[in-house]
Amino acid sequence: MEALKILPARVRIASILKKAIYNGEYRAGDILSLTDVAAQLGVSRTPVREAFQQLEAEGLITLRMNKGAVVNLIDRKFVQDCFEMRILLESEAAFLAAQHGMKEADSLLERLDRLEGMIERVSREEYEELNQEIHLLIWNAADNAKLSAYLMELWNGPSTAHSGPGIREHYIESTKEHKEILAAIRSGDPDKARSAMKRHISRSRDNILKLYE
Repeated sequence: MEALKILPARVRIASILKKAIYNGEYRAGDILSLTDVAAQLGVSRTPVREAFQQLEAEGLITLRMNKGAVVNLIDRKFVQDCFEMRILLESEAAFLAAQHGMKEADSLLERLDRLEGMIERVSREEYEELNQEIHLLIWNAADNAKLSAYLMELWNGPSTAHSGPGIREHYIESTKEHKEILAAIRSGDPDKARSAMKRHISRSRDNILKLYE
């Protein structure tokens, strides 16, 4: 049995920090300490350093010699541009996955069915783990290493506020959308898969942009 590929540690750490910046947990001018972030996430400094380098390349932070990093000013246009790239690339990944076939589609749909029955008590960790697995397997099914690499750089995990009553509603909507995407991929309908993914990422974009109104 082929082992499931997981996102590299630097990508997972970058996605956590990226979402925290988008959500306003970290604001312009805040200092990110390499040591503190590593301790908070329970990881070594090396993947955090690599995540910092990725975030600087994307324009989210500015590295300071031996002083961690400073969060840059992020505006609505910056966030919108990032999500527009995700929409373009991840919609194409879904299109290709439907063309090539995705052997995991059935098992993922079964897991989503079970998730719907316990959505009110599912933990954030459980939801985010399944969310990541679904997207990663779709990238893998697209069978384009360059496309997967670009999507990893753009990955920011579930796009919802870090707390509040809206998070459960996001889980419900996202689960429905994931089922629609996977059903289209399973049935071999590339256009429907692409459209479903576009709607999914577009709603995620809109969730984040509400914080910039």
